[in-house]
Amino acid sequence: LVEAPKEDKRSLPSAKKILPGTSSKPVKISEITQEKETRISSGFAELDNVLGGGIVPASLILVGGDPGIGKSTLLLQTAKNVAAAGHKVLYISGEESLSQIKLRADRVGDFSDDIRFLCETSLDVISEVLKEEKPEMDVPAAPGSISQVRESTHVLLGLAKGLGITIFIVGHVTKEGTVAGPRMLEHMVDTVLYFEGDHQDTYRVIRGVKNRFGATDEIGVFEMRGSGLHEVKNPSEHLTEGRAAGSPGSVITCVMEGTRPVLLEVQALVARTHYPNPRRTAVGVDFNRVNLLAAVLEKRLGLRLSECDVYINIAGGMRLSEPSIDLAIIMAMISSYTDKPLPERLVVFGEVGLTGEIRSVTQDRKRIAEAEKLGYEMCVMPKTNAEKLKNVSGIRLIGVSSLREVKGIVSESD
Repeated sequence: LVEAPKEDKRSLPSAKKILPGTSSKPVKISEITQEKETRISSGFAELDNVLGGGIVPASLILVGGDPGIGKSTLLLQTAKNVAAAGHKVLYISGEESLSQIKLRADRVGDFSDDIRFLCETSLDVISEVLKEEKPEMDVPAAPGSISQVRESTHVLLGLAKGLGITIFIVGHVTKEGTVAGPRMLEHMVDTVLYFEGDHQDTYRVIRGVKNRFGATDEIGVFEMRGSGLHEVKNPSEHLTEGRAAGSPGSVITCVMEGTRPVLLEVQALVARTHYPNPRRTAVGVDFNRVNLLAAVLEKRLGLRLSECDVYINIAGGMRLSEPSIDLAIIMAMISSYTDKPLPERLVVFGEVGLTGEIRSVTQDRKRIAEAEKLGYEMCVMPKTNAEKLKNVSGIRLIGVSSLREVKGIVSESD
């Protein structure tokens, strides 16, 4: 550490030098003028929606995800689309050689001359290249230790704000599912995106968990093909296709991902076990939540799940945390336990409490509209929500307030 001269100890750098657009004195809200926001399209409507309407110039965006999930493919295709629109793009890699990048590039299509590629790990060299090239978008991906990642991000943030360029940086995730490195890294950047999916499945989901320029928790759905990533315009239709009709333990639910309603298939398999400790497996949903719901079923309805293995799966590779999926999990487990299939054109949503009550959820009209659009004829939902939607036509609403009523619906189903 270098001590500042005595005469400068009490002086602070001007706020204007720290961050463009700031004021050195307090102002009233009425005195603040807002410039018209200009955004650049990524060429993917799904990604633009997650970003809040497109790429904001002079922003720093962190993209995290498991190794091999498709982060580099997504950003390479985004760089291709932005360059094709006439913007200058610089793609920097510290992990892949130029020949490796070309192999991926040949798979996703032709590239404009407005995109340049560089393999470099020295941040000093990268900074000089950025100042010389002055691209509108930069995609660096360089390895390093935790301290290097933090300091490198600080430098890249200064370059983004100072030069007015958009920078995407790539980060891997830990086994807990968070971006590797210090947590402060996510606080430094403007936007944090997570690229999720199952390696064995073709669908990928990009999720916004932080966005200073738009709403959070928005998602974009892509399908991985041989020619790269392709947008899925109607996720509900794609994520529910291939469902086996008339199978016990299967039910459709509707969750809210940001402002978008998405229909998904919840699958449950409840089978007698021959071991003293029954197995519990959850894919796409919180494991502890499944254990909690199984305990509620055993206590409130007398289902002997302690003698059964319970497997829960969210078809399509999605990961859900919204409580509105509780009722679908409950109905799927009852259906599998009693070996009674649920109606094919049925959609279910609602939160379940520890006493067996069915609690209301938000944005019920959007969920109903999405189900009706795809041809669903019945909806089992919390009674409090159903009473507010009495005037809805085109779909039969069944309000429930307790697990006893839910079990009765499953018992009466064909």
